[in-house]
Amino acid sequence: MIAAGRGLAVALIVLVLLAVAVAATARLGIARAALTAAARATAQLAVVSAVIVAVVGSWWLTIAFVLVMFTTATWTSTRRIDPHGRRGPVAFVRTALPIAAGTVPVLAVVLTCGAVPPTGIAVVPVAGIIIGGAMTATSLAGRRALDELTTRRGEYEAALSLGLLDRDAALEFCRPAATLALVPPLDQTRTVGLVTLPGAFVGVLLGSGNPVQAGAAQLLVLIGLLAAEIIAVTATTELVARGHITRSPGALKAGSR
Repeated sequence: MIAAGRGLAVALIVLVLLAVAVAATARLGIARAALTAAARATAQLAVVSAVIVAVVGSWWLTIAFVLVMFTTATWTSTRRIDPHGRRGPVAFVRTALPIAAGTVPVLAVVLTCGAVPPTGIAVVPVAGIIIGGAMTATSLAGRRALDELTTRRGEYEAALSLGLLDRDAALEFCRPAATLALVPPLDQTRTVGLVTLPGAFVGVLLGSGNPVQAGAAQLLVLIGLLAAEIIAVTATTELVARGHITRSPGALKAGSR
């Protein structure tokens, strides 16, 4: 097990300072964001660690906790897709759709088939992983699809002039860009065990599980993530093509500067 002591604290501080220093030296413009993200992660995990025992002991609290994760993921994706725009309830709901479309079927399958036991201690981490993957896929697919439609606006209008419907013309340009969001999960799935031993595998081993159990847990997570992210990207691309996920005029002006 990883000991929560002085060694861990020193390692975390050094790693954060290293990341911030490199980002500042390279002028990436994210040094402050990296420091803030690390501080937030520390505070949030401290709170989660304090309440997780109570949460996983009750089904109602487990459901409430999963809903909090889902709401936070949706809010994060909404901001990522349209960072300079208005974030009203309509934008929130439309962003929630692809995240839910990727998350709900995967959780339903693993719970119905008995691959994940219906207990809070099992459901919370699995739900968090799947929701997180769907969130990332939605954010990346939405941004890339909208960027492509913005930069290739002339080609899009030319396609319309040739008689293509709005949706079909938009899909010609935003679908290839959006599918780039699937490169990381595809590569991770292809190279698991050869390049990396991801978190679920290592977590089971640290929890005194055997390598077979660790491999089974990691395979379930990887395949579940891949399914959730493919569904989320597909739904996001469709919503962008139909004009349900858009950027506000303010975001377009900000992006043109």
